[in-house]
Amino acid sequence: MCTARTEQPSHARPKGSLPKGLAPLQHAKRTKKKSRIALASAAALLVLGGTAVGAGAVGTGDTPDPAATGEIRGADAPGTVDGEYIVVMKESGQRAAGAAQLKSRTSVRQLADSLLDDADASGATVRRAYSSALKGFAVTAAPDEARRLAADPAVAYVEQNRVERGDGSQDDPTWGLDRIDQRDLPLSGSYAYDSEAGDVNAYIVDSGIRVSHEEFGGRASYGVDLVDDDAKADDCHGHGTHVAGTVGGATYGVAKSAKLIAVRVLDCENAGTTADVIAGYEWVTANAVKPAVANVSIGGAATDAKDAAVTGMVKAGVTVAVSAGNNNTDSCQQSPARAPDVLTVAATTDADARWPSSNYGKCVDLFAPGHQIVSAGRASDTANATMSGTSMATPHVTGAAALYLGAHPGASPATVSEALLDASSAGKVGSAGTSSPNKLLYSRF
Repeated sequence: MCTARTEQPSHARPKGSLPKGLAPLQHAKRTKKKSRIALASAAALLVLGGTAVGAGAVGTGDTPDPAATGEIRGADAPGTVDGEYIVVMKESGQRAAGAAQLKSRTSVRQLADSLLDDADASGATVRRAYSSALKGFAVTAAPDEARRLAADPAVAYVEQNRVERGDGSQDDPTWGLDRIDQRDLPLSGSYAYDSEAGDVNAYIVDSGIRVSHEEFGGRASYGVDLVDDDAKADDCHGHGTHVAGTVGGATYGVAKSAKLIAVRVLDCENAGTTADVIAGYEWVTANAVKPAVANVSIGGAATDAKDAAVTGMVKAGVTVAVSAGNNNTDSCQQSPARAPDVLTVAATTDADARWPSSNYGKCVDLFAPGHQIVSAGRASDTANATMSGTSMATPHVTGAAALYLGAHPGASPATVSEALLDASSAGKVGSAGTSSPNKLLYSRF
């Protein structure tokens, strides 16, 4: 398994030059609760999709009770980040209806400020605002402030922020490409493909990419770095570069001409937080150029916020493949593996057996090679690395989705998913696991 982050994540993040369209992460700390009159004057109206809507709906039907408290989801779960929360807005009610229409992170941030004032959260800081993948925000706050926020009628739920990790582990070489272009073993010693997906954009939500690696031939670029909050999404771990190599490397890749865009949400220890991972989904949802696929080789505890955000990418027209997880357990216990509408990928060995640590179950959509996979390494522009895990299986599926979009650029995510599942090789995976669909990726549609 990947090494877990050992240091306590800091609430204060370093600032850098932000990419276009990304809202600043931090406000000055709140020092005094505003009166409702001042709040009404300051927030006045937000222009939401061309319609003027009251920002706080002060004095109207769903004004919060400042003494009420609510539940924090996942507060006692392992891997939580103290003092950090993710707030997801409702889509009904006077204030919430306005929140559901918010079109910019700036507008979400203004509404967040209003909610925090109503919750008497004078020490809270809005860290991230979400307006595309979902409607909500990430905040640092005291537990009692977060519980008051959870009771606001405009809030659907509040989740504790958590640590997220890439679903890959270092191991000792690529048979994977050889396997996915044929129905049966033994391996043929070649990889045949009908498209190189040159017009497809593949968003790698991971630890970054070494974009100068010779495998990528100038096709890899930085999208956003949500760890250091700048535009240089370089890889200091290696997980993201390896994943990108399997999606679209010249030697190791399934879709050999796809454009690869780094969306960095994991740090040098291959770990991050739920808030930053959701911010990655948010960035892809807002910025993806179609036809597009996204690879999410990241696992963590099941949370509604992650599921909602990754589904937001799909609704925006991005085909998303996610890893099933490496715990030898039911994948429905993990997010975003359990999310609907994504392609959830479990891992196999070169003998067509389920990789022993791969998760399984009804939330899995299909299997792909994931054991001892050789791909691009981060150590140099010519390096390779060998890794195992559902992280390594997932980019095989992402690459195959890119191949399909290369031939059918107008296909919806549902159509792409259906094509991959219909083409898969049935009954090939040994010990697939309880309730798992016995489907192995096949890349020749």
